[in-house]
Amino acid sequence: MIDALGVPQCLLVLGGASDIGLAIARRYATVRPLTVVLAGRTTDTLESAAEELRATGCTVTTTFFDAGQYSSHERVIDEIFSQNDVDIAVVAFGQQPEQHELSVSPEKSAELAVVNYAGAVSAGVSLANAMRRQGHGVIVVLSSVAGERPRKSNYTYGSTKAGLDAFYQGLGDELSGSGVSVVVVRPGFVRTKLTASMEPAPLATTADIVADAVADGVRRGSHTVWVPSTMRWVMSVLRHTPRSVFRRLPV
Repeated sequence: MIDALGVPQCLLVLGGASDIGLAIARRYATVRPLTVVLAGRTTDTLESAAEELRATGCTVTTTFFDAGQYSSHERVIDEIFSQNDVDIAVVAFGQQPEQHELSVSPEKSAELAVVNYAGAVSAGVSLANAMRRQGHGVIVVLSSVAGERPRKSNYTYGSTKAGLDAFYQGLGDELSGSGVSVVVVRPGFVRTKLTASMEPAPLATTADIVADAVADGVRRGSHTVWVPSTMRWVMSVLRHTPRSVFRRLPV
């Protein structure tokens, strides 16, 4: 169970090599050791991350999870829950190719939609069902401000985050009163290995800052977490900007 300080006894990270997912695990480990399950595709990367967390005193296991193979999600997640009482599950997987690559490739665009949206939907349903059975839990999903109003510079990625965001908001409403809750996290540009080749946007942040905001949001029982918090107001302005103006913005 999550204690009075908001710290879980067991944390599951889907997308176990994610910089933000691992930062969340490290953030909780600074309070006390916990059980962490890292689920992802790349064995070497997962094991390296597991060793780092074990050095903090955490008990860490790794398991294979492929976000794009959603037919296997229920089986994998049910197996994890059969061995652990999972307090917080972080949906941290995702891809972010450059838009110019996606604009010329129907196949790459569809693959992105499968991983970022269809995979996240499948994982969300599987997590919700598993947590309902155990009677408690928090699902933390990494959305993005890019989903608030997809921009011409990343509209394919933004559209997948818009769909993910809407799904998890609805899932959170459905789960209300069940003992299970959903926290939708909307970071701006985060400096990670995923964005290493990109020019940082204004108000860029770090994985550690996102992790702090997530821990605070879970502790307070928030439904939505913006990182940094000022992005809420920036995106509100952009969302209400007339399309004729929005099209001319360098975004």
